[in-house]
Amino acid sequence: MSKIIALANQKGGVGKTTSSINLAASLAVLEYRTLLVDADPQANSTSGIGFDPRNIKNSIYECIINDIEPMDAIQKTETPNLDLLPAHIDLVGAEIEMINLNNREYKMKAVMEKIRDQYDFIIVDCSPSLGLITINALTAADSVIIPVQCEYFALEGLGKLLNTIKIVQNRLNPELEIEGILLTMYDVRLRLSNQVVEEVKTHFQELVFETIIQRNTRLSEAPSYGVSVIMHDANCKGAINYLNLAREIVRKNGLVKEVQDVNTAII
Repeated sequence: MSKIIALANQKGGVGKTTSSINLAASLAVLEYRTLLVDADPQANSTSGIGFDPRNIKNSIYECIINDIEPMDAIQKTETPNLDLLPAHIDLVGAEIEMINLNNREYKMKAVMEKIRDQYDFIIVDCSPSLGLITINALTAADSVIIPVQCEYFALEGLGKLLNTIKIVQNRLNPELEIEGILLTMYDVRLRLSNQVVEEVKTHFQELVFETIIQRNTRLSEAPSYGVSVIMHDANCKGAINYLNLAREIVRKNGLVKEVQDVNTAII
């Protein structure tokens, strides 16, 4: 049985998609069967892992709205052990189309239940909103990661997201847990970054991941090549950070296993 982890924050620009792609790729490199689900109409996870959303025939949209089999939409990526359930622009209209559907909050959960036994981890990249698609993702997930950037107004809107998570727990998915709060875009040279780290750790304590994602040029440029940072440059800080995050999550969930050297694994 796989672990389904949603990455959510209605505040844009916090590293949600970057973290979804690179966490999924890192878990795959550690030899866990991993599915990356793009649940964002912008389809940045889809393009960021090497697929043109305009050429996608079947996507998460068709799975939710037209009930197609998810295996008919899932794509193999260039990274061993990593598959993609892509998105395209049609997902924008999905929330309107779902309004009159029965059990509309459970549509994504129904899709995930068809395939979860084929993967160790399913990573869901949510849209930067708290709309029906994000509610679907939280209802389908076992846990949620909340990316928070180490910048001014870092905690802005976080209370609303936490309240939404609580509502989902109370009404739709009582098993939903917070996997952790992930600090991103950290710059050791900036006093502000260090202040944000201290503030977030003071407020949320053990919920904050030990791993912090640092600003890194190779990490920023990887999506333009349609690859994860670990496939772009396995030795850069960004790749090391996300591998450490993957290892932290694996340890937390009691799923540690022996794995070959990372550089060998990605050749």
